[in-house]
This record gives sequence, structure tokens and C-alpha cells, in this order.
Amino acid sequence: MCSLGRENVGGSMTTTNLAPKDRIGLALDVADLDEASRLVDTLGDSVGVFKIGLELVYRGGLGFAEELARRGRNVFLDAKLLDIEATIERATAAIAKTGAQFLTVHATDRKTLDAAVRGRGDSAMKLLGVTVLTNLDRADLAQQGIDMPPLALVQERARLAQDAGFDGIVASGKEAAALHERLRDFLIFTPGIRPAGADANDQTRIVTPGDAIASGATYLVVGRPITRAADPRAAAAAIAEEIAAAG
Repeated sequence: MCSLGRENVGGSMTTTNLAPKDRIGLALDVADLDEASRLVDTLGDSVGVFKIGLELVYRGGLGFAEELARRGRNVFLDAKLLDIEATIERATAAIAKTGAQFLTVHATDRKTLDAAVRGRGDSAMKLLGVTVLTNLDRADLAQQGIDMPPLALVQERARLAQDAGFDGIVASGKEAAALHERLRDFLIFTPGIRPAGADANDQTRIVTPGDAIASGATYLVVGRPITRAADPRAAAAAIAEEIAAAG
């Protein structure tokens, strides 16, 4: 499996070094570690990254991340950290010790982002800023007192993350094209991926795998279209083929 050092996080350089399957981040958004382990064993090297979200974090996911890292798997710890600076710094330092390849932090302000950069220290872990969750639209942002469209907020938070020294961001495919043009040499992780004809579930700003890659996404975060498929490996292979065709 492809493992990328901090020196190789640039946008175009990174994607050219990755096989299509390695650009798939499998979202292990499942109920328990046993099910997550079965999925990892089933998918094997048919995906490049395994994402551990909050559901698993609170069920022993940090230990599971360490185990996967020891086995040579690329781990994306989707912790979405947001707290006071001292807590962010210590939490980031602790997570870096698990061997996780990627960690998410909410890109709401420079204090939070700077604390995460300090906490990472000289580890190889890449920091990703969470911009706007893919289930939110402008009406949802208005409820939070934010009077701007999702794209404008995503761009503002992406700029904050890049200025702070982050390696990339998490943003929907709807914003990937604009971000790719503005933020060269910056990783773009795109969730809300749904193959044509798939159920949108609880996502709002969704795109197909091919459209996301064509728009400039570096990695695709895919969950249910693979994990709930009758044949998860075949589903992953089909997405990899679409990535290859678009890339």
C-alpha cells in the first residue's frame, strides 16, 4: 500500500504517485470493532486508506488505529477535533503516537489550527481541516448565524488551514474544483461520494467518484456504497475504475 511522507503531500505530485485504488478512503462507519475488522480483512489492499470516525473512536478506535498502522495500513483518524488550544495540542500529540496517517481538525479558527500543528510536532501525520460538513446547506449555516453560502465558507476555512501549515482539507466535491484552483499543493479529501444511481442517504452536497476526481479531489471518502454492497471488493474496484477513467 502506498505510504506518503510529509514531503510528498503536494497535490499534483501526490496524485501521480497514487494508484486509483489508493485514492479511496474507506469510511469504517460501523457499529463495532469486529465489523470494522471484517471489512478491513475483506477489502485488504483494494482501498488505500481506512477511515476511523467518531463512532469507532468511542468503541476502542484508537487502539484499532494503532493495530492497523502496525499492519502497514494507512489510517485516517476522523476525530474532527475542536476544543481549547491546550487540549487540541495534547490530543493531537497523543493521536500522532498511534501511527495514524491523517487527522481531522475543525478549521474554524487559527487558534485551533495552530495548536494542532504544535501538537503534531515532527511526526509524519498529516493534518486535514474540516471546512463545512457535507450534510449542511446554506439554510443550515444560517441557523448557526453564518450568513454566507457553503462555498465561500469552505474557501475561507481552507485558506485558514493552509496558512496554519495544514496538509489539506475535507470538502465536498461541489467545492473541490474552486479549491483546487486556489490551493495548489494541498490535499483535498472529498466525502459525500455516491456512484450514479446510489441513495444519497443523509448527505446533501454529493458527487459521483468521477466528478470528484475531475474536479480536483485527491482522495475520495466512501462508506456505504462499499460497506453495504453485496460484494464490497467489487464495489471498490468499480470506484477505482471510475477514478482511473476520470484521472
